Amino acid sequence: MTDPYSPKAIWGRELRHYREAASLTQSQLAGLINFAPSLISGIENGHVPAVPEFAEACDQVLNTGGALTRGLDYRKSKTARYPSWFGEWPIIETKTTVLRSFQLAVIDGLVQTVAYATNLLGYDKDAVDGRVERQQVLARDEPPPPKLRFVMDQGVLHRPVGDAKVMYEQLIHVAEAAETSPRISVQVLPFGVHTGLQGSFVIASLGAGNGEVAYVETALRGEITRSPEDLEDLTDTWESIRTDALPERDSLELIRRTAEERWT
Repeated sequence: MTDPYSPKAIWGRELRHYREAASLTQSQLAGLINFAPSLISGIENGHVPAVPEFAEACDQVLNTGGALTRGLDYRKSKTARYPSWFGEWPIIETKTTVLRSFQLAVIDGLVQTVAYATNLLGYDKDAVDGRVERQQVLARDEPPPPKLRFVMDQGVLHRPVGDAKVMYEQLIHVAEAAETSPRISVQVLPFGVHTGLQGSFVIASLGAGNGEVAYVETALRGEITRSPEDLEDLTDTWESIRTDALPERDSLELIRRTAEERWT
């Protein structure tokens, strides 16, 4: 359950106050700022943290004088769930129609188990909660959740994040997600030299002629890019990776076999 006195819950109530003062429903506000009504509901109820892009759009439409943007200063604290350079990406995930994700080192965050994320994030509960909240985008009803096209290097299956139980459950979770949801596909890129060795990245397609945006991992931090040149290069890399990866059926068999042979 959400703590009603957490900073994000308090911020959500402020948003509700300004929205109701403007005599707008959640759906009406969503139409004015081009965000999903379900996202507004989640933020107002304290389930989902807001980010600056969202706050600025609300400030403009609701004539708050910048109050909502200033209210996000709490995210600058050490307990903020996302680093400043990552804060926009969860919002992008809520607006995308397709996510093409290549992961060189770890499982994609949208399909991580709580135990795997906990070990990966150093038992930082706030960060883990933020990751779990992001995963809600794949379970929403309206608008339809984005399609997740996930390719991972085979080394991800063998890299220990937590103990054997954590790894076994994580690999089975990924396999089951792909087997039960037509909107999730998973492929494994076999060991060897390939274009993906440059690093992990995700390309988000925004749909309806709104173009694409990408998130790229670097040694220092993640970067969000809308550069046409960057997106062209990443798309070329993605196509090469996807071509070299095992077909999905073979990939899922490999994931399950690795879970049984390596982690039991």
